[in-house]
Amino acid sequence: MAASVLLIGAITLPRLGRVPADTFTWSTLLERAASGQVGSATFTNDTGVVTGTLVDGKHFRTTGPAAMAPEERRTLGASTELRFRAASSNSAERWGPLVASLVLVLIALTLVMRRRPSDDRSAMTNSTARMSNAANPAGSSSSDMVSFNDVAGAASVKAELAEIVDVLRNPDRYRSIGARLPKGVLLVGPPGTGKTLLARAVAGEAGVAFLSISGSDFMEMFVGVGAARVRDLFAEARRSSPCIVFIDEIDSIGRKRGAGVGGGHDEREQTLNQLLAELDGFSSLSGIVVLGATNRPDVLDAALLRPGRFDRHVNVPLPDRDERRDILRVHTASLRVHNDVDLDALARTTPGMSGADLANLLNEAALAAVRRSSSEIGARDLEVARDRVLLGAERLGLVLSDEERRVTATHESGHGVLAVLLKSTGPLHKVTIVARGAALGLTVSLPFDRAMLRRSDVLDQICLAFGGRCAEQLTYGQVSTGAADDLSRATSLARRMVREWGMSEAIGPMAWRSDDHVFLGEQMARSRDESEATATLVDQEIRRILREQEERATAMLVQHRRALDTLARQLLEQETVSGERVRRIVNVPPSSSIRASIPTAEPASEPASVSLP
Repeated sequence: MAASVLLIGAITLPRLGRVPADTFTWSTLLERAASGQVGSATFTNDTGVVTGTLVDGKHFRTTGPAAMAPEERRTLGASTELRFRAASSNSAERWGPLVASLVLVLIALTLVMRRRPSDDRSAMTNSTARMSNAANPAGSSSSDMVSFNDVAGAASVKAELAEIVDVLRNPDRYRSIGARLPKGVLLVGPPGTGKTLLARAVAGEAGVAFLSISGSDFMEMFVGVGAARVRDLFAEARRSSPCIVFIDEIDSIGRKRGAGVGGGHDEREQTLNQLLAELDGFSSLSGIVVLGATNRPDVLDAALLRPGRFDRHVNVPLPDRDERRDILRVHTASLRVHNDVDLDALARTTPGMSGADLANLLNEAALAAVRRSSSEIGARDLEVARDRVLLGAERLGLVLSDEERRVTATHESGHGVLAVLLKSTGPLHKVTIVARGAALGLTVSLPFDRAMLRRSDVLDQICLAFGGRCAEQLTYGQVSTGAADDLSRATSLARRMVREWGMSEAIGPMAWRSDDHVFLGEQMARSRDESEATATLVDQEIRRILREQEERATAMLVQHRRALDTLARQLLEQETVSGERVRRIVNVPPSSSIRASIPTAEPASEPASVSLP
């Protein structure tokens, strides 16, 4: 920058001291010379530029002919001091500004290249891994120090990872017997189950360094950058041995090679090839263990999963009821919670939620408590937070006509009546016609904690999905578009019953691959598993199952028509009806296996409100 300022000054300062010159035509100059007004003139050969001074001291400039005629020379020379100079002597003045401009452009480009963020050199070579050194607590923050005691639940996962900890602590025990130490461990589980936290806990328990990087950090716009970063990552791991190398979202670089239309992605495939080479390149005695995390193991390349690379696959499932209670206790330790909150009941009524979901639920409850100017989180706040997390935000600006409200109330009443009659659908929590998210009304059932479904369970779910459509048909003689999502869910379940679960007597114990394809063009690359005749039979079986469950739902609603109409009227009056009240309307004994709602401050007989405070 200083050099550019000096250069500009050197060019402009000499010009600043010059006196401005008058400009006039060549004929005017001759007339003034004839009258004796011109003191001196300098004629530039070839260019015809004439500069000089008048008798009164003013400077002038004009352009004459390239070659001066003899009479013109006599006119100027009679009363004027006339001088001549060659055009080459003026080259500096002619080309100086252009050269200076080019120099300034080069300087500006140099400065721009030097100021690029982190330099392209670092983007091309350096690894972006983040390190926390558990072996040296003085060099790490307190948040980096995590142990198994900081991970609530996941007892089976911690028991399986405990061997990795022992390998890093006491490698000689395994070497003495000739055992090959594991190189890689793949953590597989749904999002939010704590895979990253478990990886940090392994490093904390073993007291070794922890190198963390995301799979997307390897990808850049330049081909070869990902492979260079993989080399840098493992070079740093060798310097920090023993250590844990954690690659989060490993499916970003570990996807199947050559999948989809047009082949694979060059940068991703080169990165994966380098990762495979590095996994083979270090010995099991080096003290380096690679942990990978993904929720899509089906898209990973087979070469990445073979023994000798990622030797072990550890499933990290969603927490069960007791684990959810422990997770809630950990998260509520830093919150102010009212005495009316029962964490055990909350754990029973949140099946299917991960640890991240539970943390988000408690945070939404804290926000709800702040909105109603409360200093503690109460049961009411948890109710509001649960509706917001599971069902979506309330659509306060939506205005329905009276006819649409009646149809919505009838539709949700059909779902509510079947929900308390069917045994496999889970306890009914509430029925509401308060619009949330994309739905105009909702029937909320709390699913059971179970690892498998029987044929009767799937049929009950399909029957429940037809409840709203059948109720509309019974009451109004026609159906509406409100059952679109119900039909989609019922059809998907029936298709899986026939194609994947072997629950059709006509088809028998046969299964075909899912219709869901991970990559674009994968469906075209696959051959068809079944013949045309079998495909026709599959379609007939799906249609038969759906028709039978539709007729079953209609028959149950006809039998309980009075309860259907009563529930619809109460929904129009109160907008929300609790599950216990629906059971009394249908005359079904209350559920004794699980409480059907999150404990609230209101009596159980009163409808629970889902409006935001």
